[in-house]
Amino acid sequence: MSRYPAEFTEPMRGEIQAMGVRELRTPEEVDAVLKPGTGTVLVFVNSVCGCAAGMARPGLALSMESPVKPDHVVTVFAGVDMEATAQARSYFEDYPPSSPQAALFKDGKVVELIQRHHIEGTSATAVRDKLVAAHEKYCAQ
Repeated sequence: MSRYPAEFTEPMRGEIQAMGVRELRTPEEVDAVLKPGTGTVLVFVNSVCGCAAGMARPGLALSMESPVKPDHVVTVFAGVDMEATAQARSYFEDYPPSSPQAALFKDGKVVELIQRHHIEGTSATAVRDKLVAAHEKYCAQ
């Protein structure tokens, strides 16, 4: 069950889908993409907040233009697909939950995590730079 009406969140979903990011809506979908052996996976925790709209989603979109990307880029929507989000966060439970948030996995293990406090007060290009730096460090190999 979502905390927000669909007419409010669907444009945000559409924005992510237009980037070619795969949406995970169930815990089973999360488990399938985060199991060991799936290569590099970026999990973007989407949110309805202003920093998601102004910095995180635009930064993610800019990062998708980089030639070096994870094998998979997926998203869960905090406050909307709550079970899928909880399942994704269970894979990085050593970190406090935040929205938005981006976790880069390599072979089932978190290698980089960008929290809300790394996003707030920055810009879309700063978020892009953080994501691209992580991709170049862990995905280019």
